Amino acid sequence: MASSTLPSHLSSPPTASPNGPMLKTANLQLPLRTAKFEPKSIKIPSIKEICKQGNLKEAFQSLTNYFAGQNAAHCSSDEAYSWVLELCADKKALVEGRQIHAHIITSNGYLDSVFLRTKLVFMYGKCGAILDAKKLFDEMPRRTIFSWNAMIGAYVSTGQPWEALELYRDMRMLGVDVDARTFPCILKACGMVGDLKLGTEIHGYAFKSGCDSNGFVVNALVSMYAKCEDTVGARRLFDRMQERDDVVLWNSIVSAYSRDRKPIEALTIFREMQRSGVSMNTYTYVSALQACEEPSFRNLGMELHAAILKSNDQLHVYVANALLVMYARCGRMREAAQIYHIMVDKDSVSWNSMLSGFVQNGFYNEALQFFQESLVSGQKLDQASLISILGASSKLEKLLNGMEAHTFAIKTGLNADIQVANSLIDMYAKCGRVNYMEHVCRSMLDMDQISWTTAIAGYAQNNGHMKALDVFREAQAEGVEADAMMIGSVLLACTSLKLINHVKETHGYILKRGLADLVLNNTLVDAYGECSNIALASQMFEVIENKDVVSWTSMISAYVDAGLGTEAMKLFCSMKESGVEPDTVALISILSAAASLSALKKGKEVHGFLIRQGFILEGSLASSLVDMYARCGTPENSSKVFNLVKDKDTVLWTCMIHASGMHGNGKLATDLFNRMEMESVRPDHVTFLALLYACSHSGMTDEGQKYLEIMRCKYNIAPWPEHYACVVDLLGRANRLEEAYQFVKSMPIEPNAVVWSALLGACHVHSNRELGEIAARKLLSLEPENPGNYVLVSNMFAATGRWDAVEQVRELMRERGLKKSPACSWIEIRDEVHSFMARDKSHPQSDQIYEKLAQIIEVLKKEGGYTPQTKYALHNVEEEEKIKILYSHSERLAIAYALLESPEGAPIRVTKNLRVCGDCHAFIKLVSKFFDREIVVRDASRFHHFHQGNCSCGDFWE
Repeated sequence: MASSTLPSHLSSPPTASPNGPMLKTANLQLPLRTAKFEPKSIKIPSIKEICKQGNLKEAFQSLTNYFAGQNAAHCSSDEAYSWVLELCADKKALVEGRQIHAHIITSNGYLDSVFLRTKLVFMYGKCGAILDAKKLFDEMPRRTIFSWNAMIGAYVSTGQPWEALELYRDMRMLGVDVDARTFPCILKACGMVGDLKLGTEIHGYAFKSGCDSNGFVVNALVSMYAKCEDTVGARRLFDRMQERDDVVLWNSIVSAYSRDRKPIEALTIFREMQRSGVSMNTYTYVSALQACEEPSFRNLGMELHAAILKSNDQLHVYVANALLVMYARCGRMREAAQIYHIMVDKDSVSWNSMLSGFVQNGFYNEALQFFQESLVSGQKLDQASLISILGASSKLEKLLNGMEAHTFAIKTGLNADIQVANSLIDMYAKCGRVNYMEHVCRSMLDMDQISWTTAIAGYAQNNGHMKALDVFREAQAEGVEADAMMIGSVLLACTSLKLINHVKETHGYILKRGLADLVLNNTLVDAYGECSNIALASQMFEVIENKDVVSWTSMISAYVDAGLGTEAMKLFCSMKESGVEPDTVALISILSAAASLSALKKGKEVHGFLIRQGFILEGSLASSLVDMYARCGTPENSSKVFNLVKDKDTVLWTCMIHASGMHGNGKLATDLFNRMEMESVRPDHVTFLALLYACSHSGMTDEGQKYLEIMRCKYNIAPWPEHYACVVDLLGRANRLEEAYQFVKSMPIEPNAVVWSALLGACHVHSNRELGEIAARKLLSLEPENPGNYVLVSNMFAATGRWDAVEQVRELMRERGLKKSPACSWIEIRDEVHSFMARDKSHPQSDQIYEKLAQIIEVLKKEGGYTPQTKYALHNVEEEEKIKILYSHSERLAIAYALLESPEGAPIRVTKNLRVCGDCHAFIKLVSKFFDREIVVRDASRFHHFHQGNCSCGDFWE
């Protein structure tokens, strides 16, 4: 208030009490000659009207004139003060209200009017100065019901309902009779704390007091029942009302249903209100718009919008905000933005509604832009805006934006707010900055359940799996009750660490605490599957009664990861039979199963299904299709799918490069890489791994070394051991073994088992015993528990006839309980996958298969000059036995079965879990020529396309 409004003696603020903000008598001079006012009437005809007009400055001037005796109106000084105090309360003019308080004290010497004390309590309460109100109330020597009502109202209006209820209990214990004005305030307090029991008791007392028919009390009762989520009680009370011409009553019941998420009932009441002719106000429209926040009621919301525009040219800020929220919740951000831009009076609710609307509808970049523009225009951050902007930053993983919001939170002290702190934890976790996340956690005075859950999830999602388990134990020690979300993160950590016992313990905890739900049961299926315990995963899957798409997908993925493609295929069929429609994740899993089995027909069926269902060919789905066709031996189909995708990402380019490489087309792989660079798609580690693999399997030694340099120098990507292993393989295939060995020794990182395995394989092919033994020792020392390494070493010794060394290696395997994976081949015939082991006779048509194989060998010997190369039979047996071993290799049995059962001239596609040996390679080339079949063999290393006696690998397969 400017000093010109009142004389200095009125405008000087009182001093604060050491015990609180209460005003005391200070160095103020009395404005009049009289120190104490007599209760006589002074005629001031304009002061009341001036206060009703709401002009605070004029009211103060009128009050000054009143005490100067310049107005002859008849009214008491108490009345004059009360009118101005009510105006201060209405305007929330705390400074001016304190000036009036000081003037009353200095004019009277002390304040003995209960009436004025009550008015001051009322004013302080309305202005939010609850300590001033309480001190005045406590010092009152006498109190009327109006004094009690004023203090209760002060507590309610400042958001302290518990204190209001406590004061009501004191009032009742002292025997103070309540009136119709008491009930609305105390019922509002009940609604604020959700205490339905106390609210019902007060309803009964209102009934006994005869106040239950008062319109204000009835409205408060309806509102109380609504806020306590008892819409039945609210409606029962509403229906009993005979007089329903009060708009507040209608607003209360419409709001009750809107708040209780019952939009149909809310809108039905709203229509009834329209028909009854009750004049609507701002709150009516707000309550009705809140009922239209679900997308299915969007059209009704738009009708309301039109009606509002017709009834009033200018939108009230509350209605405009309700419209903003309605459009945002319905996903119509364009309309919300239009409302926002035409608003004359915007408040923090308007701003936050737009900001949260952008975030809730996935417009994260727009949210950040809106945030920056609003800050420039002077908008201040609050809790709601910080939470929204942190949410957008976490979704986009934009650390700098999140840190900027964090800075604002620290400056304003909002970082102490637990919801803001939880949002910060989540943002830093999503941005991969666990150290910053830890700092936020340590700075929190108290962490709630959400804080602990978010932190555990943050560690689990950022490879801090052991830390996640440690924090979970810490939360338990703090007495925090674990919920399903927290346990889900714990299971993720256990799964990533492959800790099957921890998964079992967590499963027991879930059952003990009764936390089991569909989401956790699905997570358990996934966890057991990831830990390679298919039996427990299957048991868990069977326990789930109402399986959803995630349940089926989790089990299918578990089978795929365990190499049980056939079981995955069968489960997928059962899923469709049960009426559960597969989603993208399920389709990707089953495509992976088809790829692992080289089940081309099944893969094509899935492709057809996703086309019929309208799935968009992009992202992981497109990459999975390219990979499936490549691994099923049809790279031409991979290329077709690849070319159909408009927006190709790094993963898709990598899949296509790998598809070319595994089929021996290194030139196409390098061409694809060049195209990828031209389209400004940045390659990653896996891209270069696929590229080097392609060069290795196409004998492109110099090109492979060049791409390793491009990877390091141009893209600044540090190679993995697997990249170096590809170069070793490149040099080894070219019989540049010494150069390969020197390359291994010069590596900037310590060579791992993959690198030594590549060198050992090359030594085996080219019979380099000296380097082979060095590589063998290194390999077995690095991975003593890998049976595949022992087999590789044993094969090297067997190829040079060192059977004593072979026996030593095999004895070592037996001592360590290691077993060699048996050779297995499989083939798809008439929608069924048939598998064969070496010397296998378990197939129902085994006799026919061996008879057919004997016929094939006879033809190849007579017409193709086939002679078994027994050096590939790595067993210390007689020559004749070696020939028998070669003749019964698993891929030959699969081919013989295909010639028996497949249509004349149809391609034969065989998959083998190990590499094809040299003799089988020569054998299949001859079969493709003399039986006029295209034969595609996928072994553990690559694809071989046999046609008319030639192979796509150019005999460069080992």
